[in-house]
Amino acid sequence: MTEFREFLAADAVLDRVTATTKKNLFQLIARELARRCNVSAAEIADALNQREKLGSTGFGSGVAIPHGRIEGLSHVTGLFVRLAQPLAYDAVDNLPVDLVFVLLSPKQASVSHLKALAQVSRAFRNRQFVDNLRGAMSVDALYALFATLETRSAA
Repeated sequence: MTEFREFLAADAVLDRVTATTKKNLFQLIARELARRCNVSAAEIADALNQREKLGSTGFGSGVAIPHGRIEGLSHVTGLFVRLAQPLAYDAVDNLPVDLVFVLLSPKQASVSHLKALAQVSRAFRNRQFVDNLRGAMSVDALYALFATLETRSAA
């Protein structure tokens, strides 16, 4: 099984992020990921927006998992964002979103993309895990929750 650390770096966890719209959030995410992935922010924002046009990536219960495939990206890359205030997102349950896990994959990495996406969605279906993310007091604590989840899954 793919482990979170394979696509989520310790410094790819952002806390208390302020965004007023989904478009604003995607622009912020795109700028952050562009620095990490050597891909243009415009390309990343476009991929996220194109995927969103197919249907909301608002997973429910305040969680969103925007994702996309990018030409020229070298590996699957994740970014976790905990918002300072919940954001209207057009989620499946119509609740605002405060936890966002972004996943970008190379265009040709269909299997890797699907495995990582499945792992992220499994984690966010775990109510205790989601509650722990909301209660974490620091970026380090947030990242540790992902690492702990790996350990429990591997046992």
